[in-house]
Amino acid sequence: MVSATVGRGAVLGAVALSLLAVPARAATGGPDAEGPGGRAAAPPPAHDTAALPASGTAALRASGTTGLAAPDTAGLAAVLKSAVAQGAPGALARIDDHGRTYRVTHGVADRATRRAISTDDRFRVGSVTKTFSAVVLLQLVDEHRLSLDAPVNRYLPGLLPDDRITVRHVLSHRSGLYDYSNDMFASSVSGFEAVRKKVFTYRQLVALSLKKPRTNAPGAAYSYSNTNFVVAGLLIEKLTGQPVRTAYQNRIIEPLKLDDTFYVHPDTAIPGRYARGYLTPDTAGAPLVDATAQTVSWAQSAGAIISSAHDLDVFYSALLEGRLMSAARLAEMERFTKVNSTTAYGLGLRRRDLTCGVSVYGHTGAVQGYYTYAFSTKDGGRSLTAVVNTSNNGKVLDTLAGALESAFCGKPGAAGG
Repeated sequence: MVSATVGRGAVLGAVALSLLAVPARAATGGPDAEGPGGRAAAPPPAHDTAALPASGTAALRASGTTGLAAPDTAGLAAVLKSAVAQGAPGALARIDDHGRTYRVTHGVADRATRRAISTDDRFRVGSVTKTFSAVVLLQLVDEHRLSLDAPVNRYLPGLLPDDRITVRHVLSHRSGLYDYSNDMFASSVSGFEAVRKKVFTYRQLVALSLKKPRTNAPGAAYSYSNTNFVVAGLLIEKLTGQPVRTAYQNRIIEPLKLDDTFYVHPDTAIPGRYARGYLTPDTAGAPLVDATAQTVSWAQSAGAIISSAHDLDVFYSALLEGRLMSAARLAEMERFTKVNSTTAYGLGLRRRDLTCGVSVYGHTGAVQGYYTYAFSTKDGGRSLTAVVNTSNNGKVLDTLAGALESAFCGKPGAAGG
C-alpha cells in the first residue's frame, strides 16, 4: 500500500501500486568523500510513502516545469526499494516542483527502534557542503574581496607549494592537490573509528595532502580531492574573519530560512529529528556500523553540513534561480569541465546529463553513514534530494542515481512539451 501526498500539501488519499524491485537506470555514481563502495547487507522491513503519479498530457501540466514530464513516483519508489534491498536501512526522496511536493520513503531511520524513515529527517549531507563553500567564495568575488584567477597563496601566503594554483583551480578540482582522505579511509571501519572523535585543523589536513605527490599540474586535469575544499574553508575564514559556520549561517542559512541546516563541527550530534547513518564494513557479512555520532572534522568545509531534503531543495532552487550571487558569478560556477560521459564539474557544482536529454545541477554527497543526491533543473524550478542512510556500498550509490531519472525524466517514454 502506498499513501499519496501531492500538490501544495494536500492529501489525496491512498492508492495501491505494485512496486517491482527493478534495477536502477544506468548511472555513473562515484564516491565524493570516501573510498570505493562495499557489499550489501540484509534489508530491513519497508515503509513506503509516495506521491500519486500523473500520466499523459496531465502529467506534463502537473510537472510545473515546461518541457519536463511529471515525476515518475512509482519509478522513484522502485529505486528506493532497490537501494534498501541492496543494503541501505532506509531511503528517502523529496521533489519540489513550483510549489508541488512529492515525498517517497522506504525502510527505517533507526535499525534499533525500527522507526520508519521520513522526508522530514535530518542527515549528514557530505560533499553537498562543497556547494555551500563555493557559494560563499563566489559571494566574496562579487564583493571584490577575492579573485578566482588569483593564486591561493596571495590570500594564504605559503600555504601551497605552487603559486600557480588558483582559487578557480581549487573550486573546480583542478589544483592537483592529493586527496588525503584516500589514505585516511583505505580501511573503511578502522579508518573511520580512528577519526570519529578527532578534531583537525584545516592546516593539518592540508599538510596530510602535501605529504603525497600532486596528481597533476595546476589546471591540467580534473581530479576530485577533499583537500581543495579544505583550502576553500581556509579562504572563507581568512577573508571573512569568521568561522565557516558563521559564514554559512549569515550568507546562506538565515537568508533562505533553512531551519534544518546546521554546521555543528566539532560537536558530534545531529540536532532534532534525524536518520541514523550506517557504515558498511569492508568484510562481507560483517554488521553495519552506526556512524551517526562523529565530528566530521576530517572533512569540515568539504563535507560536514547537516540538512534535510526540504532545505537542500530550497538551497539548490535558490542558487540556480540566481538568488545567492550575481548572474556573472553564477555563470562562472556553471563553467563545466567534463568528468565522464554523463557528468561535468563547475565551481563546487556538478552537472548530470540524463538519458532523456535533461541536464540537472547540484552535488552528490558521501560521508560515513549517508549518501545524498541533491539536484535541480537549470532554472531551479524542480529540485530533488534523495538520501540513503548507509555508505561504503557502491551498489546502493549507483542505484540511488536512478532517482534523478525518475524525478526529472518521468516515466520511460513520456513526452515533454
